[in-house]
Amino acid sequence: MENIIKNKIKKFIRLGVNIDHVATIRNARGGLNPDPFRAAKLAVDAGADVITVHLREDRRHVTDQDVIELIQNINVPINLEIACTNEMINFACNQKPNSVCLVPERREERTTEGGLDVVKFYKRLTSAINKLKENDIKVALFIEPEYSQIEAAASLGVPVVELHTGIYSNLKSNLMLGELEKIKNIAKEVVKMGMECHAGHGLTFDNVFEIAKIDEIIELNIGHFLIGEAIFTGLDNAIREMKSILLSSRN
Repeated sequence: MENIIKNKIKKFIRLGVNIDHVATIRNARGGLNPDPFRAAKLAVDAGADVITVHLREDRRHVTDQDVIELIQNINVPINLEIACTNEMINFACNQKPNSVCLVPERREERTTEGGLDVVKFYKRLTSAINKLKENDIKVALFIEPEYSQIEAAASLGVPVVELHTGIYSNLKSNLMLGELEKIKNIAKEVVKMGMECHAGHGLTFDNVFEIAKIDEIIELNIGHFLIGEAIFTGLDNAIREMKSILLSSRN
């Protein structure tokens, strides 16, 4: 029976599709198109297990109303990425997405540049996490694959950490192996500490397979690449191809 359970865990992996950049294209010109809600529905039909959105302080991606519409009308879990600010924590508590992933955020960055420094911001995170938990919201922390960070996350009592794969994704093939090994080792430690292990950032058809093969990782969040690939092949085809790679990695 134990082996059966272990095999089921090894084969289990979810695909979270981040639709932020559908909203980015819409916002570049204003108006209503392309519609992030339509993209979310299409993503679910194509096999997305989770819809992820990052509500930034400057609203450069999705808007408050986008998030509300998704939470109220999409029939898969909504994973809301936010900075650890009073405004964002209050918004999340009012709207109650299935999960909140706390991420670092700087106004001048083009995209999230790295993981949240849990050690440095431990005190601030404590009150935010407690408030989210009081509202029955599952909390994750987006962090670098470093032992000190996951140790701090575990001591905060969060059920999930999402490992930043941006460094891995940006390295050339001959240098990726060291970072991949680091992620593998940290993923094992995450599970030993009693947390779920997710991962994401910069993943593509070409580099996702080895990350998806890590048994301890049970969810990958992927966005920018899929929206870009949709220009050439269509969003549904891009998502189906990504989901197929994830599932094949567990076989």
